[in-house]
Amino acid sequence: MNKSDKIYVAGHNGMVGSAIVRQLQKNGFTTLLTRSSKELDLTNQAAVNRFFETEKPAYVFLAAAKVGGIQANNTYRADFLYQNLMIEANIIHASYTNKVTKLLFLGSSCIYPKMAPQPLKEAYLLSGLLEETNEPYAIAKIAGIKLCESYRRQYGCNFISAMPTNLYGPNDNYDLNNSHVLPALIRKFHTAKKENLPQVEVWGTGTPLREFLHVDDLAEACLFLMENYNKEQFVNVGAGVDISIKELAMLIKNIVGYEGELTFNPSKPDGTPRKLMNVSKIHSLGWKHKIELQEGIKKIYAEVKNLF
Repeated sequence: MNKSDKIYVAGHNGMVGSAIVRQLQKNGFTTLLTRSSKELDLTNQAAVNRFFETEKPAYVFLAAAKVGGIQANNTYRADFLYQNLMIEANIIHASYTNKVTKLLFLGSSCIYPKMAPQPLKEAYLLSGLLEETNEPYAIAKIAGIKLCESYRRQYGCNFISAMPTNLYGPNDNYDLNNSHVLPALIRKFHTAKKENLPQVEVWGTGTPLREFLHVDDLAEACLFLMENYNKEQFVNVGAGVDISIKELAMLIKNIVGYEGELTFNPSKPDGTPRKLMNVSKIHSLGWKHKIELQEGIKKIYAEVKNLF
């Protein structure tokens, strides 16, 4: 990519999109195209086509998506499936018709079967049943991967896909009803400390294992792949290490400085037992994460603790 090339970051207000914008700016790219959801409805095919025809981006980072945690995914199943299918189909097709040089589609580790062997290799896609609670979102993301593969095979488009693990960082969602586990725990422990609450309840048993990657590391990986990777096979992006929800809760409890009790509610869903990415592929290409979990959480907590 040349520093002056037109680069469209779809979803630039979200956690991932905003991190990609920061990474591009840090590396001297000067012509970034962004549109808020109020300015451009990505589920509207005609509107997306008009935008591409007018702006003619050379490169596209497809980070726009409807996202949420277990409860949101399970409650708004139709919304998650419909909106994500529409967003990716509209952008990928418009990128083809307007001769975009290269597109990077961002998926999610939830695309893998619930009981797939660990760590998760790219080859395990579609080898078993999905986790029920987020199946609609996973199916939409799998469709995005297959769109990129199919436009490459049929039309020769240089469309690639990356599958990030669980992310955290600036611009995360801290709403307790539909956020992911890490930001939800930060908010729960901070509120409990502030209000002198005797205990904090964590959903599930605490036994599931999760991998976490700072979104700034993901953004660096996205730019790395855009500049260095041109193959059909999607690429896992993660830290390659995981932690139990109980250990994560203890880590956040200590960082926040909360001194009350920690309890678990096994009546709430655990989700997939383990989701650890095999990241040997991206390591072999020459990229590795830099921000370790404890360091990343400390940094984020310092930034957000006055917001609640």
